[in-house]
Amino acid sequence: MSDTETRAEPSGPEQPVRTQRDVVTLLEALPYIREFHGRTVVIKYGGAAMTDPALKQEFARDVALLKYVGINPVIVHGGGPEITSYMERLDLPVNFVDGLRVSDAETVTLAKMVLVGKVNKDIVLLLGRHGQPAVGLSGDDGLLFRCSRRSAPSGQDIGFVGRIDSVNIGVLTHVAEDYIPVVASVGADEEGNSYNINADDAAAAVAAALGAYKVMFLTDVAGWFRDRDDPGTLVAETSVSELRAALAEVSGGMRPKLAACLAAVEGGVPSAVIVDGRVPHSLLLELFTNEGQGTMIVPDAGADR
Repeated sequence: MSDTETRAEPSGPEQPVRTQRDVVTLLEALPYIREFHGRTVVIKYGGAAMTDPALKQEFARDVALLKYVGINPVIVHGGGPEITSYMERLDLPVNFVDGLRVSDAETVTLAKMVLVGKVNKDIVLLLGRHGQPAVGLSGDDGLLFRCSRRSAPSGQDIGFVGRIDSVNIGVLTHVAEDYIPVVASVGADEEGNSYNINADDAAAAVAAALGAYKVMFLTDVAGWFRDRDDPGTLVAETSVSELRAALAEVSGGMRPKLAACLAAVEGGVPSAVIVDGRVPHSLLLELFTNEGQGTMIVPDAGADR
């Protein structure tokens, strides 16, 4: 408490109980704050946390808090709902294959306009309002991403959807010295062709290239369910080999998220977590509490890291 603040008077019989609970929460968070201090955490920002006004504010406050306690957050974002909304307004076809957006040249142009020109700047402004200056980037800036064309996991052609072949980490580390990097998931190849990049894939590539301590994927489900219709099948933790064996049976939007988790951990990130972004302060709950949130993917036991 600063010298200029006025201390509130205790109010009611619940005050001692509440104080004890708050102190316990702070003590529980302390070892995690110590563990993560100075570390890089990559956050894939998506789902309801990007569209619900209250959750957007809480996300920005949580990321600002991470920076204040000495953690280095790097945000990678998509913006699927906004892209779809603009495509529908322009009567452009909206199609997905294996959870990936089919992207012709017109779709990529629109995606870049929405992601770089609107969504990215909205996030930067929001973080600034909560006390942490941020810098918006895309894969084109400083040759951050070099991409090549990819197909869907089923082998189907999905147009100008990119696979990240390299990440210029010098751009990110330079920006991260003073600001929070906010990266839009688009990029280009050496010939200058633009690509729409799945934001989960982009977050995994950034996390692996930076040697991040953790990568977190905010989404609209509680985690990975082996049976989507049975809440009791939520997987709290799984290993690389277990996930790889199960991945072929996963469909829809969860497949690219799990594939991104797999790529990140195989790329050297100690853990990847799918977190329910609909839960207020889910980032802090995952990082700073004993229970954590969602589904965590870790290396196989005995794997050399």
